[in-house]
Amino acid sequence: MVSVRNPPRNVCVIGAGPSGLVAARELKKEGQKVVVLEQNHDVGGQWLYDPKVEGQDPLGKDTTGTGLTIHSSVYDSLRLTSPREIMGFTDFPFLIKKGRDTRRFPGHKELFLYLKDFCEWFGLREMIRFNTKVDYVGILDYGAFGEELKWVVKSKVKDSDEEISEVFDAVVVATGHYSYPRLPSIKGMDAWRRKQMHSHLYRVPEPFRDQVVVVVGNSLSGQDISMELVNVAKEIHRSSKSLNVSEGLSKVISKHDNLYLHPTIQCLHEDGRVVFVDGSWLTADTIIYCTGYSYSFPFLDTKGAVAVDDDRVGPLYEHTFPPNLAPSLSFIGIPRKIIGFPFFESQAKWIAQLLSGKRSLPSRDEMMKSIQEFYKSREAAGIPKHYTHDIADFEYCDKYGDYVGFPHLEEWRKDLCLSALINSDVNLETYRDSYDDEELLQVAHQSPHFTQLEAEAFSTTSL
Repeated sequence: MVSVRNPPRNVCVIGAGPSGLVAARELKKEGQKVVVLEQNHDVGGQWLYDPKVEGQDPLGKDTTGTGLTIHSSVYDSLRLTSPREIMGFTDFPFLIKKGRDTRRFPGHKELFLYLKDFCEWFGLREMIRFNTKVDYVGILDYGAFGEELKWVVKSKVKDSDEEISEVFDAVVVATGHYSYPRLPSIKGMDAWRRKQMHSHLYRVPEPFRDQVVVVVGNSLSGQDISMELVNVAKEIHRSSKSLNVSEGLSKVISKHDNLYLHPTIQCLHEDGRVVFVDGSWLTADTIIYCTGYSYSFPFLDTKGAVAVDDDRVGPLYEHTFPPNLAPSLSFIGIPRKIIGFPFFESQAKWIAQLLSGKRSLPSRDEMMKSIQEFYKSREAAGIPKHYTHDIADFEYCDKYGDYVGFPHLEEWRKDLCLSALINSDVNLETYRDSYDDEELLQVAHQSPHFTQLEAEAFSTTSL
């Protein structure tokens, strides 16, 4: 039974990845008229693997100002860094299925198939327009405190020059945050004549066979790519700001005599030399920047109401609502370092219930005050601006859920998350296949999250 206080709104969701799909599901529950615009040929967003990276700018630069043509940063061998048990939406567990990848830390295709299953189970595909790229989102009419705003959305279907212009009552931006490469600023970077690329466009190791490769950054992708390349490249040189070596990384280094650690790069020379801040240097064939991603919304025109400043998207109340434009404009999936899917679900519920009139936001001034207090607290804690949306706090996720009556993260979900993090720190190469959390796993599988649906409905194997 759908309970709607406001008349149904016409809502545009941009993106059919995890956050866009759950937004569509929650908006549909609340009786809204939903259109999802997705630039690719299928659902999945980041998890829709795209092996064809030829012809792209290797550093992933947006040379046209209209967005990148390759959305996914997933490489061929990528496996989840979190166990599947904690990944699922609250009412749709990420179960093992016959004939599929049954590992606890499966490859990227398994998560893509989970999202396809989610889409089919909740009847979302009929709302999605595929191969449709959003070029412009802007304000049509100014109303009082965001309530009566309308939005013009201009889009183009792939291989068509015809621009489609539509008007919506609300727009939900769900375009992800792993598509626009964040690059370091290194002296000589523009003059260096050998191959430089961002990990956004890394797919397979073979092109780097017998090369001397420098991998910049200490990210998860940097670790995975280094461990994959060490078996085909001549030498792998990892460069990062932090020289803290985890037990797991130490084990990896001791196994491979062609893997080296370095501090940050001081400068690059045209002849291929890479000079580090400690004075050491080497001649490299390729540099791969595993230096993370920036937020970018090239289609969005809010007349300055929302801006991206050093990876701070703001001002946003609770990382979701711009005070001057909410609830007619909202963002899902901005926060990082969280258990993503349940958090996106809580965001989606809040947005959907605001638009239906079941809930209301604080005043604009109260929201702005809350945002400023949050910024000050981060500053006082010495957290750089570009980590504004890095949460890493279960308590925050639970507090967020309280705004909309969303259940707190189960203790087993938190425990399994922490257990995987600890294991990866100690056993970097093997943590996805060797673990010691069977008791936690048993608790998880006996919880309502896993027993709520008939196993037959998903054609699963017994767990």
